[in-house]
Amino acid sequence: MTTTSSIKDKHRAMWASGDYPALAAEVVAPLGPVLVEAAGIRPGQTVLDVGAGTGNAAIPAALKGATVTASDLTPDLLAAGERLAASRDAKLTWTEADAEALPFGTASFDTVISCIGVMFAPFHSAAAGELLRVCRPGGTVALVNWTPEGFIGRLFATMKPYAAPPPAGAQPPPRWGDPAHLAELFGDGVTDVRTERRTLRVDRFATGAEMRDYFKRVYGPTIAVYRTIAGDPSKVAALDAAIAELAEGVRDWEYLLYVAKRAA
Repeated sequence: MTTTSSIKDKHRAMWASGDYPALAAEVVAPLGPVLVEAAGIRPGQTVLDVGAGTGNAAIPAALKGATVTASDLTPDLLAAGERLAASRDAKLTWTEADAEALPFGTASFDTVISCIGVMFAPFHSAAAGELLRVCRPGGTVALVNWTPEGFIGRLFATMKPYAAPPPAGAQPPPRWGDPAHLAELFGDGVTDVRTERRTLRVDRFATGAEMRDYFKRVYGPTIAVYRTIAGDPSKVAALDAAIAELAEGVRDWEYLLYVAKRAA
């Protein structure tokens, strides 16, 4: 029987593997400022970043003058974020926390954000409920999530047949990039919902094979899948070919920008 603690331990280990801080800095860094701007973060606000990783959104929010708490399940990512924040003279609090059981009081924050972070919590309803709980009535919930149809969503679909079975009741991360799924998760807990599909331009990789090898080296979810099939060379070769083909010529990674007000 898989326990909640063992699920969390596996997630910590997955995100600590590879070099996610490199990917955060080299590929997805532009997403953080986009989210901060869309959320309307300004001086004096209290802000919680859930699944903050190395602070791609939390650090820009702090540099806006907000009082920011960056929370993440993986201490290694928080430590990397602290070093990055210090290099940019950004002052914020770093807290190890499970997105599905946040250690913060109800209605504690003016704004709750997550930039491709909370989407990886396996139990979506629990995580969405926590985002709403800690946001004050009239406050803002703002998210950036990869879409199912975009490159990262299709990458997860490509890896799924080779991956270990997910825990019972877990849902795929890219569903957070589906507006209909978010409507189900948040229900009447939010008002004034705005969603917009956008793309992140990624020109770093010359070929699909180069992009695949980068993900195999730095991205925890991809590393975990390859570890699952490491004893079967035919499966490794098939997945190698499938990811390279998927990534060939891809320059725009689609994501969903979601902004809403916490209902009274």
